[in-house]
Amino acid sequence: IRESATLTRDVLEQHFNDLKGTLKKLLDERLMSLLQEVDAIEQESIKPLDECQKLIEHGVSTADDLLREGESAVHGDVGQQNEKLCSFTKKALHIQLDSLPEVPSLVDVPCLSAQLDDCLLTILKNQIFRHGTVASRPPVQLEEFVEKPGGILVRWCKVDDDFIPQDYRLQYRKSTASHFEDVYVGSETEFIVLHIDPNVDYQFRVCARGDGRQEWSPWSVPQIGHTTLVPHEWTTGLEGYSLSSRRNIALRNDSQSCGVLYSKAPTYFCGQTLTFRQVLCGIETVGQPDRRDSLGVCVEQQNGYDSLQRDKAVCVSTNGAVFVNGKEMTNQLPAVTSGSTVTFDMEVVQLGPPSNEGGNFKLRVTISSNNREVVFDWVLDQSCLSLYFGCSFSYPGWKVLVF
Repeated sequence: IRESATLTRDVLEQHFNDLKGTLKKLLDERLMSLLQEVDAIEQESIKPLDECQKLIEHGVSTADDLLREGESAVHGDVGQQNEKLCSFTKKALHIQLDSLPEVPSLVDVPCLSAQLDDCLLTILKNQIFRHGTVASRPPVQLEEFVEKPGGILVRWCKVDDDFIPQDYRLQYRKSTASHFEDVYVGSETEFIVLHIDPNVDYQFRVCARGDGRQEWSPWSVPQIGHTTLVPHEWTTGLEGYSLSSRRNIALRNDSQSCGVLYSKAPTYFCGQTLTFRQVLCGIETVGQPDRRDSLGVCVEQQNGYDSLQRDKAVCVSTNGAVFVNGKEMTNQLPAVTSGSTVTFDMEVVQLGPPSNEGGNFKLRVTISSNNREVVFDWVLDQSCLSLYFGCSFSYPGWKVLVF
């Protein structure tokens, strides 16, 4: 409680200090803009009046000079009087003392004033006193972490009955990192975070956005999650396939070479969920389907086959057909298309002496695709708790992510 209270105080103080700085900056900018507007109006309006004043002052000065010259002619010597009067008369005839420049009427002369609306303070006051809230409990909390190969399935739940969520926002960071980063924003309440290093602690937190709201809720209490399972990887070196840098995505290239691409190691264990996802390649298309195509699991790698439709393997073809030990089942799944996800779940249902079916190890297999699933028992003649996964495609363009 003390730690969260201290953090909340720091966040509030920092936020309101930032607001005060920003508000002062905005007010200073607005004041400068208004002062510049006053200067512009003043300069534009005063210019013709200044010119009019200069003309009047010039006319008064000229008349004053002429008056002094006339007085000098009248009071001067008799000999020079005629000459000065003649000069005075000529100047007087050329000077127009009976005209003035046009002066704007008083109603046409600008009179500047500042119009300030005091209601701004009321609006700001109301907004400020409604700004920010302090929550004792976030409306959503992290609920569960499930280890996945090279990933973690994170689940969260709503803990405030009155809160109606519209979207959730999940963030994570390595325990050694200083900043969280977004990993999911959406309406689901769980998400598989991939590219997780095994045996490394990661910190997670989640928040939500209420229905019709723009702001996010407070963050949940951060929790630590990790995985001990190494990531699934495709094996390298098969000519017909190109792999991503993390080797969890395989692309069937245009090489004429064909065959089954297996996992690097038997990293799929019973009790886990294995997922194949058809990744979009720039445009929403997939390769041309073929009946020999396969996505599935097997007991061991067997080279020389061009499909997993063989003994000691279960698989799904891109047309939705399900094969168990090379035999096609009557139940069928939807065809694999752009963005399709195919999952395999297996659990041990029998481990003991040989049965009438000829095996002593039985796995219950559930394969799901596009909201449909098939369930069957897979009988093997040997105990096998970890399996290889594999894929084969006859034509280029297929791109599969495994996790």
